[in-house]
Amino acid sequence: MDKKIILPPEWHPQSAVQLTWPNEATDWQPVLDEVAAVYTNLAREIVKHEKLITVCNSEAEARRRLQGIDFDKVIFRTMDYNDTWARDHAGITVFLDEKPVIYDFVFNGWGMKYPANLDNLITRRLAETKTFHKDVEVVNMQPFVLEGGSIESDGKGTILTTAKCLASVNRNEYLNKEEIECHLKNFFGAKRILRLENGYLQGDDTDGHIDTLARFCNENTIAYVKCADSTDEHYEELKAMEDELKAFRTLDGKPYSLVPLPMADEIIDREEDIRLPATYANFLIINDAVIMPFYGSHKDAIAKQKLQNAFPHRNITGIDSRILLKQHGSLHCVAMQFPEGVVV
Repeated sequence: MDKKIILPPEWHPQSAVQLTWPNEATDWQPVLDEVAAVYTNLAREIVKHEKLITVCNSEAEARRRLQGIDFDKVIFRTMDYNDTWARDHAGITVFLDEKPVIYDFVFNGWGMKYPANLDNLITRRLAETKTFHKDVEVVNMQPFVLEGGSIESDGKGTILTTAKCLASVNRNEYLNKEEIECHLKNFFGAKRILRLENGYLQGDDTDGHIDTLARFCNENTIAYVKCADSTDEHYEELKAMEDELKAFRTLDGKPYSLVPLPMADEIIDREEDIRLPATYANFLIINDAVIMPFYGSHKDAIAKQKLQNAFPHRNITGIDSRILLKQHGSLHCVAMQFPEGVVV
């Protein structure tokens, strides 16, 4: 008999969230105090609801930054790493016949754009340091390249992704789209793959991670970025993406309830002269709460109310995430959740 595999949705009860802490050896060095403050604010919200795994190169420094936090709920793990985007280098948990298993996919710096040799070892080292329960198996998924930000699950057998990311150069380009979909179905026990052909954000260097564009809020609801300004460079692509989402159907054949999130105000990196990928879709679902990025705009309140309507029984908290955009990511990108039964 085939084993039953489920990729739990992000709203599944969680045991912990992983953050990989910024330090002077990472690209955050020029703005370290500012970005560490964002991580500290995020950590404080997480430990109100569950445990926190803090991957760091100096436990003393991480503790100094986290003064006043409940350290009984923090698991410190010291190791070397390249960067801090835990969403993409952390393990991905599935349930295999109801038992949690952690998949350790290849992380190669978003298609070899950045060094990732140390990041690619983090999940293995967390297992070696007994961060996970002893009966939780960590499975090496080489050679398949997959980042957590590239897939969304409704927990019922639907995977939402984009057409461009997983098949991009230096990821899995040796596979065609149909073969990639077959792999995703086999890995995650998926019944179907919903693949967005359209949608992008200027300044995104992930080749189109789904967590910047469209997110499951429950099995029947998708929040997505909507651009209402026809003069904006994103308008045509995001309108085409919206049309795709309207055409998608739930597993029981009904249209999805769609939650349009406002397009964040333009934020420009003056040094590089590029628009940064600010998006309200990059929110993090944790136990009884949703933590969302704020960008110092009146649209923050609008997006928060939209998410509150989508998550009526969860507390919605905003954290100013503008500094995270300096490295082309946002709040969801820096965190990875682990379901109940995974973390010690």
